[in-house]
Amino acid sequence: MDPVVIPILVAAIVVVFLVAATVRIVPQARRYNIERFGRYRRTLQPGLNFVLPVADRVNTKLDVREQVYSSDPKPVITEDNLVVNIDTVLYYQITDPRAAAYEVADYLQAIDQLTVTTLRNVIGSMDLEGTLTSREEINARLRAVLDDATGKWGIRVNRVEIKAIDPPNTIKEAMEKQMRAERDKRAAILHAEGERQAKILTAEGTKQKDILEAQGTQQAMILRADGESKAVELVFQSVHRNNADAKVLAYKYLETLPHLAQSENNTFWVIPGELTEAVRAVTSAFGDRSEMGAPVTAQREEAADDGTPEGDGAPEIEADPTLALDAAAAADEAAKQAAVAVSDAKAEAEAAGEVQRPGRGPV
Repeated sequence: MDPVVIPILVAAIVVVFLVAATVRIVPQARRYNIERFGRYRRTLQPGLNFVLPVADRVNTKLDVREQVYSSDPKPVITEDNLVVNIDTVLYYQITDPRAAAYEVADYLQAIDQLTVTTLRNVIGSMDLEGTLTSREEINARLRAVLDDATGKWGIRVNRVEIKAIDPPNTIKEAMEKQMRAERDKRAAILHAEGERQAKILTAEGTKQKDILEAQGTQQAMILRADGESKAVELVFQSVHRNNADAKVLAYKYLETLPHLAQSENNTFWVIPGELTEAVRAVTSAFGDRSEMGAPVTAQREEAADDGTPEGDGAPEIEADPTLALDAAAAADEAAKQAAVAVSDAKAEAEAAGEVQRPGRGPV
């Protein structure tokens, strides 16, 4: 080989090595910390960068994107001396690559230990129920402490979340029993409220029903009384219009008495005190008829014995049977009209009772 070619090849290799050592290409969202002779020189930004070969070297390569760190479950003691395991999730971002590389040896371990100590301080001032129901408060206090501590490390904590809180198994069983008891209690309360509301509605419906039935009965009684009063008025007018005497009225009174005991609901019936007067009136009426013939016959016989003509004495007063018959017919007609009026009044009362009782079928 030509002796001149060897030095040229060596020089070319040295040049290539120097160029490769001088040029540094940094990807997007990455930061390179450069040390010159072991001392921090600068931080390379994304793109094409040049450094001094041999003198400058890349110490750390950092990712400045937001990252997620999930810690392992850590045992924490609550205020009521219960041990719970808490998992946390940390969202952080490197804002100063130099501080993240030179201010702390291992920022992830430092953040993890700081999270554990802060959790123990926060949870130690709460009981188990407060721990389970105060996640937002715990997250806010954790973020405030971590953000303050990691600021000098060139790291910004964007968010801290509690992933899980696991109490002991015995506490879980007790909590399940408590929740079951609470649900049973709420179910019993709701059931009792439903029954109470149903009874109230039933009572209101019964009350409204009784009121409507009472109003219907009242209206029916009023209509029945009106019908009976009209019937009595018609009978009274008919009797006075036909000029019925007391004997005919007494006879109709006696004729009506047997109907008092025909009702199915009557267990006894009272005989009015006027019964004797009516019987006396009827008896006297028939007695007058029987006595009217005897004096006339005796007078005629005496007149015949004395020789006095029959037409010379006082005029004889004979009872006219047609007047009694007309009065009896008038009383019968009045009784028929009264019966028709009473039946019409009862029909109107029943119809009014059906109208006043809504929701019930016809009786």
